[in-house]
Amino acid sequence: MDEHTTDQARTRPEAPLRDEPGQRPVAARRQLLDGMVFDLVRDTVDFADGVRFDREYVWHTGAVAVLALDEADRVLMIRQYRHPVGHELWEIPAGLLDQGGEAPHLAAARELAEETGYDPTGMRTLVDLRPSPGGSDEVIRVYLATGVRCSEDEYERTDEEAELVPRWVPLREAITAVLEGRITNATTVAAVLALQALRACGQDPDELRPADTAFMARPGRD
Repeated sequence: MDEHTTDQARTRPEAPLRDEPGQRPVAARRQLLDGMVFDLVRDTVDFADGVRFDREYVWHTGAVAVLALDEADRVLMIRQYRHPVGHELWEIPAGLLDQGGEAPHLAAARELAEETGYDPTGMRTLVDLRPSPGGSDEVIRVYLATGVRCSEDEYERTDEEAELVPRWVPLREAITAVLEGRITNATTVAAVLALQALRACGQDPDELRPADTAFMARPGRD
């Protein structure tokens, strides 16, 4: 490669960063566990010519979450017991996409109301996550909700949700708690820091993607 070609390569504009679908052929799929919330599957993957391997991973229904922000620049959080980690965690409201046919942004608004008693008057798509792509196909979308108001409906919380503790937290306090390691729920960490990054870039929440933006592609689900 001559010097002129090298200079061209250095100055050529690169494509925007984007995760690209590229599902490799699955020669076989076995369900190892039929769980209450998620399943465990093993795929035999034809990765390339002469290269075949097995991968086990969690087959997850997907989830949505809501970062609700009020006029005093406080975010709405809940304290919830999480048995696998043996902690009561401060989190933003969230829930599974387990009701067939329900649009994700409507599921998020429903979860916010059920867990906190608040309805959003405006929602935008804040950030999308694949929290553990090496071991799970779970996808999570976090919405930014503004103009929240008390819900007209009453919800009865049962089981572990009966002990949910809601709390309005100043955004700055939430950011500090994240950076000091006092809040560790991955979805909450991503949401709080995404909002801070949005502000640091000088962007307005109205510039975020609409709430009904097409949900993340999930190759292998069709």
